[in-house]
Amino acid sequence: MHLTKAVITAAGRAQRGLPLQTLVDRDGAEKKALEVVLDEAVGAGAEEVCLVVAPGDEPAYRAAAGPHAGRLHVVAQEQPTGYGAALLLARDFTAGQPFLHLVGDHLYVARGPVRSAKQVADLARAEGCAVSAVQPTRESVLRFYGAVGGRRVPQRADLYEVQEVLEKPTPSEAEQALHVPGLRAGFYLCFFGVHVFTPALLDVLSGGAASNPTDLSWALRELARRERYLALEVAGQRYDTGRKYGLLTAQLALALDGVDRDRILTQIVDLLATHPG
Repeated sequence: MHLTKAVITAAGRAQRGLPLQTLVDRDGAEKKALEVVLDEAVGAGAEEVCLVVAPGDEPAYRAAAGPHAGRLHVVAQEQPTGYGAALLLARDFTAGQPFLHLVGDHLYVARGPVRSAKQVADLARAEGCAVSAVQPTRESVLRFYGAVGGRRVPQRADLYEVQEVLEKPTPSEAEQALHVPGLRAGFYLCFFGVHVFTPALLDVLSGGAASNPTDLSWALRELARRERYLALEVAGQRYDTGRKYGLLTAQLALALDGVDRDRILTQIVDLLATHPG
């Protein structure tokens, strides 16, 4: 699989400002959150990146891209018509090629030297099929994520053949449709925010569903029926910056994984000592 393009969606009205926030990355450098996400995409082999943004946001996003600004192709989503519609706007950019996809309101910290997005991209290249990163997630937070059901790939403890996809299911829905043998009770495989999609996904979205032509979960279920679609349990952790204290948690995770770890731990201890509760 030849994989050199990436698509980042950042047009959600509630999250559009999150990629523009300033963070300190693992190397101790101040960066916009968008630049941190772009580092992830480029580290996975992306040479060009399509950003799907809200109307009027292009100048701010180009400024926030740092050294990656020259890689960007920016498309505006004029109306908030959904996740699937946002991906469809990148169809001309992808030009019939597979592409890496990341969401603009998540940040990632890998366990080990290989970035989360690169883990997914390397597997997609090796297997020649669509791959979504997943993370075992407690049922109490299912309302925040899309989730998959399927079966383990033989000889692999971290890889699954996708058979079902549901968007923000209830625990009851997940128990009925998303059971994965071998997973701990009360946990489900929820999306991590990193995917590699084949052109077939955009074909499905373009064809549409009778009820909702831009329903991404429906399109992913259809993709799994048409071709091989894998879910990889990534060695890493996702941080949803759109949740309450999400930016704070993401910043702490980046700092504790970086060059300023000892400094941050000292500051946390000092903070706890002066605010005993």
